Amino acid sequence: MMKFGVTLVRHGETRYNKAKILQGQGVDEPLSQFGFKQAEAAGKFLSNIKFTHVFSSDLQRAKQTASAIVLKNSYGSKLKIICDTRLRERKYGIVEGKPLNELRAMAKSAGQKCPFFTPPGAETVAEVQARAEDFFNYLCQLLMENTEKGNGAPDQFEAVADYSGGLHISLKNPSCVDFNSSDINDDNSGTPVDLMANVLVVSHGGFIRQWVRYFVEDLKCLLPQSFDESKAFSVCPNTAVSSFIITFNQVASSSPGIMCDYLYKCSHIDDISL
Repeated sequence: MMKFGVTLVRHGETRYNKAKILQGQGVDEPLSQFGFKQAEAAGKFLSNIKFTHVFSSDLQRAKQTASAIVLKNSYGSKLKIICDTRLRERKYGIVEGKPLNELRAMAKSAGQKCPFFTPPGAETVAEVQARAEDFFNYLCQLLMENTEKGNGAPDQFEAVADYSGGLHISLKNPSCVDFNSSDINDDNSGTPVDLMANVLVVSHGGFIRQWVRYFVEDLKCLLPQSFDESKAFSVCPNTAVSSFIITFNQVASSSPGIMCDYLYKCSHIDDISL
């Protein structure tokens, strides 16, 4: 039996988020000043978690958020960040860079609900969910292989925050984390200390919605009793934090058991001012 934690965070706010303009993959907008404040607040909230792996979308709003979180971590600000294109936002095709209302109007004209409508040149929600499933399966396999080898983190990119505009990413020698000595101490979520790894993933609202749908509908993830399940498939706020515990057998045919500790938590940004 193997167990690891996944902390899933949406990136901080950008100017386009505030203006309700679709970014998708084609608009690579950086965080706004307020977005950086949100990212730093998320970092403080998560500062007591001893992450062993950090993954981010390669779009700069996600990379900047991941870096801000890492810099606030109590266990060291030199955690490595791996950028993975599978974690990108949904591709919105011809409506990227255009107001959200335009997408809603197109969906209404087509007689469809907005989240499931596919504009020309866009990904379907099924394709986005397939990316989430592919990344999660990769993550499970990676951690299983690393544990069998007695190693920790794979070859990674080291990211250093540059608050004047993006990240400087350079190839470094691989570093290893000894899972056996990882003393995971998460005062915020009460995460168990018997985890073989604790993974931070920073992504986007549309992608996270499909990831959560995959966990809940396909893998039968248990949500907290106090959470309104109807809100699970909504786009979460910027820097909302979700925490999951994944348990699985070292058998290829077995499905993992997933428990959600909390979903879309935003208490860390309640007192942030513009």
